[in-house]
Amino acid sequence: MPELTLAEQIGHFATASSFERLPEDVVDSVRKRVLDILGICVAATSLDTSRGAREFVADQGGHEQAHAVGMGDRVPAPMAAFLNGVLAHSLDYDDTHLPSVLHPSASIVPAALATAEAADGAATIAAIACGLEVCVRLGMAGYDEESRNSVFFEHGQHATSICGALGGAVASGLLYGFDAERITHALGLAASMASGIIEANRTGGTVKRMHCGWAAHAAVSAVQLVGHGFTGPPTVLEGRFGFFRAWLHGQFNPAAITDGLGVEWAVPGIFFKPYPANHFTHTAIDAASAVRRRGIDLDAIESMELGVAAPIVHTIGEPIDVKREPETGYMAQFSGPYAVVAGLLGGGGLEVGLDDFSDELAQDQRRRQLMKRVSVGADDRCTAVFPHQFPSVLRVHLRSGEDVVEEVMTNRGGPDRPLSYDELATKFEDNAGRMLAPDIVAHVETLAARMEELHDVGQLLAPLVALAPRPRNLERPSTE
Repeated sequence: MPELTLAEQIGHFATASSFERLPEDVVDSVRKRVLDILGICVAATSLDTSRGAREFVADQGGHEQAHAVGMGDRVPAPMAAFLNGVLAHSLDYDDTHLPSVLHPSASIVPAALATAEAADGAATIAAIACGLEVCVRLGMAGYDEESRNSVFFEHGQHATSICGALGGAVASGLLYGFDAERITHALGLAASMASGIIEANRTGGTVKRMHCGWAAHAAVSAVQLVGHGFTGPPTVLEGRFGFFRAWLHGQFNPAAITDGLGVEWAVPGIFFKPYPANHFTHTAIDAASAVRRRGIDLDAIESMELGVAAPIVHTIGEPIDVKREPETGYMAQFSGPYAVVAGLLGGGGLEVGLDDFSDELAQDQRRRQLMKRVSVGADDRCTAVFPHQFPSVLRVHLRSGEDVVEEVMTNRGGPDRPLSYDELATKFEDNAGRMLAPDIVAHVETLAARMEELHDVGQLLAPLVALAPRPRNLERPSTE
């Protein structure tokens, strides 16, 4: 019997991973990720790009197959996956796998939910788990241990959407009832549809918000095409003209895909985001929050030094004048000084929430005065840990001559500091409560918590199709 190709091994893994065979921590992780993504989708509906995505979907027409957040009528499954994927990735609030720096759930969950309208919750959990696992393992196959960096990113490629298309195809294929052979074909098709470049991270544009939507759309489309008779090459991943040759010039680690597949699960180790900001800033928020809890008078602070891993300085600390005076809430999400100040002042959600990254607060003079006291530099201990964690060391110099130091060496939301279901429910309530009445928010929370008992997963999305902005209490905490 010939040796199975990588795609064939993935197909056999996926079809063997029924709900009953999943470890409990994997099941629990998937429940939480579904709730998390749905809340982010709701919160993102008010963005201009979200409106544009809805209008694009409406223009396409087609058969009513699946629910999409904010769309009153059901739409074709690929378009539902597209819209929900756009929403899921638009706020930089979705989960992250380290060290691949992939955002898996924003593609996989929308792709799965778009094809799970008539499926039960247990099958959907298993499908999402397999899709997440495949996505992460493909990303890790392109991670270079020596340089401690993703080869995808070095080539300007957005691994999140590229690997997400293939992981989403696995999840969607399972929900269509595919066997291992057809899962292999779905991978073969999705690999020709996967895409995403990250130049927008460097010079601007909103196209990145589209990436996870397009990945989910590609995933569902690939599965539907297989259902209509299309086939893909079994060597689609490792072949001479396959996925890894095309994207990474053949530089990849196949063992990252196959070692422990079906036995050792990466899914529970994917990091949730407690704060709606670039993940590099999260431990800075935590360190500053710890300073706040000491009760230090902010006027007594002379200066602050934020130490982070050397590669992070370019993203959240340079140019320092710009990072100290962000013009928009989006710019504030990538500012080390703003993260420190947000933590010092406190806010909504789980320490700081979406309301703490508004354009108004980014330009708030009190915050800018505090940001001027913050410098950002490399810390050797933080660099040694990166990119498995994004640690921070905050040194606060007081006018009295005393120094206060807070070190946060692990990220909140990861395996070392996991978020409980209650904490993720708080995040969901903060996000979904912007557009939904409290009773609907509570209802969706309850459904997600017992997702494996649902006979129809469409119940999760049905309450989210009609949204209206709700008033928010925007009163800020005292800065004194």
